[in-house]
This record gives sequence, C-alpha cells and structure tokens, in this order.
Amino acid sequence: MPKMTGGQALAKSLYREGVRVIFGLPGVQLYHMMDGLYDEPGIRFINTRHEQATTYMADGYARAANRPGVCFAQSVGAANLAAGLQDPYLAMSPVIAMTGRKTPMEQQKNAYQEIEHSKPFASVTKFSAYVERVEQLPYLLRQAFREATSGTPMPVHLDLQGMTANVIMQTEGDLELVVEESFTRRPAFRPEASPDTVLRAAQRLSMAQRPVIVAGGGVTSSQAEQEVVELAEMLSIPVATSLNAKGAITDNHPLSVGVVGSYSRWCANRVVAEADLVIFIGSHTGSQVTNEWRIPAEGTPVIQIDIDPSELGRSYPNEVSLHGDAKATLRKLIEALEPIGGRNDWVSRAQELVKDWREEVAPRSNSEAVPIIPERLCNELTKFLPEDSILVSDTGHAGIWTGSMVDLNHPGQGYIRCAGSLGWGLPGAIGVQCAAPDRPVVCFTGDGGLWYHIGELETAVRYNIPVITVVNNNRGLMQNKRGDDRGYANVDGADSSELWQFNDVDLAKVAESIGALGIRVDRPGDIQSALEQALASGRPAVIDVVTDPHDSESPVPWAP
Repeated sequence: MPKMTGGQALAKSLYREGVRVIFGLPGVQLYHMMDGLYDEPGIRFINTRHEQATTYMADGYARAANRPGVCFAQSVGAANLAAGLQDPYLAMSPVIAMTGRKTPMEQQKNAYQEIEHSKPFASVTKFSAYVERVEQLPYLLRQAFREATSGTPMPVHLDLQGMTANVIMQTEGDLELVVEESFTRRPAFRPEASPDTVLRAAQRLSMAQRPVIVAGGGVTSSQAEQEVVELAEMLSIPVATSLNAKGAITDNHPLSVGVVGSYSRWCANRVVAEADLVIFIGSHTGSQVTNEWRIPAEGTPVIQIDIDPSELGRSYPNEVSLHGDAKATLRKLIEALEPIGGRNDWVSRAQELVKDWREEVAPRSNSEAVPIIPERLCNELTKFLPEDSILVSDTGHAGIWTGSMVDLNHPGQGYIRCAGSLGWGLPGAIGVQCAAPDRPVVCFTGDGGLWYHIGELETAVRYNIPVITVVNNNRGLMQNKRGDDRGYANVDGADSSELWQFNDVDLAKVAESIGALGIRVDRPGDIQSALEQALASGRPAVIDVVTDPHDSESPVPWAP
C-alpha cells in the first residue's frame, strides 16, 4: 500500500469520490489537508465567513449536484457547523461534515474553546464517527459516503483528531484508497417496490374517481419528474407538489395545481382536500405539506411511495405502501397500468379551481402600486427566469411567495428551497451556483433573511460566484407581523412594530461597498431591467426591491 499523509489521502479520496468543491472557514481550515489539496488541483476550496453558512453552501451544492457536499471546521467551530446541519437534515441532503477535535489527553480538562462534539451532531446526522488514527481515515470516509447517499440521504459527520484535524492530516501511514462508485451520488441504489404492491396500487388507482398526486422531494432527488408527469397524463390525475418538489411539473401544465400545504396555493389545497385518493410520492406527510395534517382530511385513502419504509403510513394509514425509489417504482407502476379515461369532470374541476385562483391573484400580480407589493415582484420574476435557471428560496415569506406566486413554466428550470433556518438563502445559493456554474442562479430572500449571513456576499465577490440575490425589502420580519399585532392588540400605547420592523437600509449600497453589483428598485416597471442587468453583468448582484411593509403579508393558507 502507498505511504501518504492523512491530508493527502483525504484529498485524493475526495477527488476520486467526485467532489470538486469544498467549503470551509478562513483561518480555520485544516492546514495539512490543505497541503494535500494542493496536490489535487481539481478540487476548489471556498473560504467562507461563518461555519453555519459553510454548511448551507455544502447543502446547496449537494442538492444541485445530486452528490455529497463537503464542509470543514476546526474544533471551536464544530457547534456552529452542527447548527447548520439542521437544514440538510430536514432537506434529506447528503452533506459530509468534518471537524477537528482536541486529542484525548486534552479532553475533560477544560481545553480552550472545546466542547463535547457528539451531542450537537447527534440529532442532525445519520452517522457520526471519531477518527482517532490515520489508518481509520480511508474506511471511515468511505462509510461516510455510503451513509450519506444510501436509503434516505442525510448528513454525516467525521470528527478528526487534532484541533484542526492536524494529528490525522499530518501523520503518514500505509493507506489503501478505495472508491465505491455507487456511493458517489444520490440515490446510491434504486430499490423497487414488490410486484404485488405495485399491482395492488395499480388496481386501486384504476378504481379512484378523484385521485391526486402529491409529489415530494424524493421525486426531485430521484430525478423522477418525467415519471410523475407520465403517470399523471396516462391516468388523468391532477398533480400537487410539496415545496421541495416545486418544478417537478411545470406550473403551466394542464394537470398542475401548484404547491400544497402551508406554503401553498389555495387551489392546490382545495384539490387535495376534494380527492378520494391521494398518492404521496417521495413526500413526507409532515405538517408543512399537509397544512398541519388537515389536507387531506383524516380517513382519506392514501397510496404512498417512499425509499424509507419508516415513512410509509407515518401520518396517514396507507391503503397501499410501496417501499422503493420514486423513479424505479413509478416506472414499474406505469408498466402495470393501462391508460384510463373518464376523469374529465375531475380534471375540469381541478382546472376550474386553478383558474379561479389565478383570477383572484391577477390584480395584485399586475399591481402598479408603489411601494411595490410582493405579488408583482413574483410576477416579474416569473417572466424573467431563464429556461435553464435555478431559483433558490429562503424560508419564511420568501418560501411562501416563491412557492405560491412564482411560476416555473419550463422543464429545465429548477427550484431549491431552505428546509429549516431563515438566512439559508444566500449561502445556499452560493453552493448551488458552485454546483451549476453554467446555469443562472437566482436567490429570493427578504431583508430579514439576508441580514443573517450578509457577510457571505463577500465570499461570492471574492470567488466571483455570480449569484443574483433578489431582496424583498419590506424593512422587517413580515411573517412575524400578524402574530405580533395580535399580541399587542390589547396593550395600551404599545406598538407591535418594535418586534418586527427594521431600519430602512439601502442594501444595494451595502452590496456595492462589498464589491458586488447593487441595484435598488422602487418602481415595479424597473424590476425587469434590473434583473436583466444583473444577469448580463456576470457578477454577484443584489437587487434591492423596496416593498410595502404594510401590504406584504402572505395569505393565510386554505384549510377545510
């Protein structure tokens, strides 16, 4: 076996695993690993500004590339890195996080800036291991890739001995490097549901009068979009999506009803609520996609397809459970079915609800109001987005507005959303852009979200990562306003704005001071030209759209 340092082994292994970008914190990187990376010039190292944002970048990269994203921090930054892993954990994203750890002789002695690492990582990883000796590195790294990509993709963690992993990275050993091709991407395998369950599902689908498909994130991670559309067209079934699967069917498709749940279009909620059979495909039946388990109603017949058997029937008892990869199982289901007609009334009903929703929102989508209202901003974004673009959304109102009001009308467009923490948007989009350097990447966030990790704009500038960030700048945390107003309603002399309102800051000027292109827009007719200018610049850009703080609340999601 060849003799090499741990740093050299790590760099060579990551390159062979298909990793081309790594994210870490400046001044905190693993120095001997960096020495190894110099011998692997095919890997790009992105120095970030905060460990949490580092993880978000790796998450965005993983979801856009459909392969593991990798991030690093030294021991003092480990807890920040763990906090960031909440998002890829909730998004079922294959992120490999590596941290330094003080040596055993330094443990339990109040070592400077050191805490016990296992607890912060326990709830946000699928697998975590301590690398004590350099000889352990090859097989534990290989296991990390296996765990991250197999079954339900999830984050994993390796804790390497030495504050900056220096003990492992600088030590030489006789190390054999093995790469298992299957585990370099997600999904690692495509298990198929059993033939008997496929047949039962086909029979049940044939009997339904008002079926609806709810496509989830498992559809996009499995690249099963084509199969979802094919099944829907074959059986005349309307399709709703979770927020994770927005774009799995184009919004202008005659069978598309939009995003369902709490970040939704009310027409999608109505269609799912009126269905006599719901087919969940690669979708958790959690609170967001079901609007707190109210849509569909309890007792509605359900067919569910999921790669994780523990998810089958979790919130809704299944009539038929299909354990398997979404793409492979849908293909088997399609092969077992014959085209079905006779659902014209149901399809017409779904289309009528979509039409009613569009007519209802049209006045606001086309509003000339100044300050600008979010619906008009979203309409302009729909018209602008290139056919091969990726829209990246923060959470909160950003997720609600993009999920409900932005149309993705081209099969080549993608959508990636924050699954957990506000502020994910900008660093997540940087990771997406690193994974898809030849595609336009547009981040949609609010001023509240941007402030979390605005420092990462400098990272984008330093590496010329040309993310376009569109800021819905209403000078506050608008999603909090409704609750804050209720809380202060009976308090004499109190003003709830002290809880949600920010100072008015020209974020375009902030962006310019960092070295990015900054454009402030205060009239709806100027949004398109600003977007076009940002795209043409080929630079990191911030479009600061001044929106109305008193007319920017999203609609309350429909429920029975």
